[in-house]
Amino acid sequence: MPTQTDDTPDPRRWKALWVTLVAGFMSLLDVTIVAVALPSMQRDLHTTAPAIQWVVSGYALAFALVLVTAGRIGDAIGRRRIFLLALAAFVLCSAAAGAAPNITLLVVARIAQGTAAGCLAPQNSALIQQMFRGAERGRAFGLFGATVGISSAVGPVVGGLILTLADGPDGWRWIFYVNVPVGVLALVLGMRFIPLTAPGRRERLDLGGVALLGCGVLALMLPLVLAESGGVRRLWWLFVVGVVCLVGFVRWERRVVAREGQPLLDLRLVTETRGYAVGATIATLYFVGFSGVWLVFALFFQDGLGYSPLRSGLTVTPFAIGSAAAAALAGRSVDRFGRLLTVCGLAGVALGLGGTALILWLAPADSAGWLAAPALFVGGLGSGCVISPNVTMTLRDVPVRMAGAAGGALQTGQRLGGSIGTAALPGLFYVVLGTGRRDYPSAVATAVGLGVLPVLCALGLAIDDWRRDRRAAKRPCPPEVSHSHLHAGQG
Repeated sequence: MPTQTDDTPDPRRWKALWVTLVAGFMSLLDVTIVAVALPSMQRDLHTTAPAIQWVVSGYALAFALVLVTAGRIGDAIGRRRIFLLALAAFVLCSAAAGAAPNITLLVVARIAQGTAAGCLAPQNSALIQQMFRGAERGRAFGLFGATVGISSAVGPVVGGLILTLADGPDGWRWIFYVNVPVGVLALVLGMRFIPLTAPGRRERLDLGGVALLGCGVLALMLPLVLAESGGVRRLWWLFVVGVVCLVGFVRWERRVVAREGQPLLDLRLVTETRGYAVGATIATLYFVGFSGVWLVFALFFQDGLGYSPLRSGLTVTPFAIGSAAAAALAGRSVDRFGRLLTVCGLAGVALGLGGTALILWLAPADSAGWLAAPALFVGGLGSGCVISPNVTMTLRDVPVRMAGAAGGALQTGQRLGGSIGTAALPGLFYVVLGTGRRDYPSAVATAVGLGVLPVLCALGLAIDDWRRDRRAAKRPCPPEVSHSHLHAGQG
């Protein structure tokens, strides 16, 4: 296989992209697909609710913990190598989870599966940085953004469909087994199409940075992923520990840079790379609202209206359809419209989710799902204009040599935001439900309405960034400076 250089795009790059998107879709889908199968898992494995919660929590924790480190390792020793190793491990762990005879082995398999998924995820965005240039990069990130959005939205649908087709005892095992043939095919195609990269210089891994960042992320996320069993109330002090660790991480990384070492995450990405800090913040805020509403919708439609898991998932499918359609188009337009796409997208999401909250509050129960479909579709169109353009705008000026670590940090923020949302919004749903006469419409409207608030905060940041871009574009600058700015980070 020929080795790709920074100047010569590989002719098989689009085939390689589809391989990475399929693998990324599987890993992100497994964050949400398992939720609909938890009751049948608990029944078949004869275990408790707190124990079965670790099937979801263990995966989410492991996924988030390794993102930045895995991205940095991919930058140093080769993204193709890490991608293929992580994909092989993901397939094996999926098979182990499906075959687990008891809850202990299932949780162990899920933690290992989450670790593999966390190693896989940052290689996706880094490979796009590596393989594509110019307008092609925007189109590739558009497909990547569609994958992120759709995988999060269709998890309940796919899970419900698998449980319907595999009805009976142990039917939930097929939620894991389905990854095996797809993953094996992706592994074979990945070995054929994903290009090699020229090996970089040997670097020592920043173990101090790994430890501080890992402890910080773990301390912040553990109470959140255990929120349903009282984790926030019992483990609130871990938030303080997490903040202290992250402050220590920042100070440590600055020392490493000052000594001309190789940091785990070069903080100049945040302070000096145009668009990275604001893009990462927008992504984190957006995922607080975006991730949390799906559990709220599932609780409302299944517990409140008595829908089956499959019907509940199909009810919110208009959001996924709108997101898929808009993401591909937005990826092609990001070079032309820039941050304005994110502004319009966030406004669409706020309008769509806000409208959905109002409709579900006021509409009759027998027609609530149908009446909410147009508003969900509008929200999906907006989402498609948020995720992929924001990824492109955030990573466009990142040097290719740091693409893995930068993508890992971006996705860590998304996972942290998603954990906050999935803890806070269902928690508020239950609080409202417990204060009245089991008023499900008021509970869903309040929780989804709260989910709109971080989206509006992200909208404010996007508007400010868009205005700064417009002011910068109006300033006269020498042609060579303008050319350099527009093409920064392409090599």
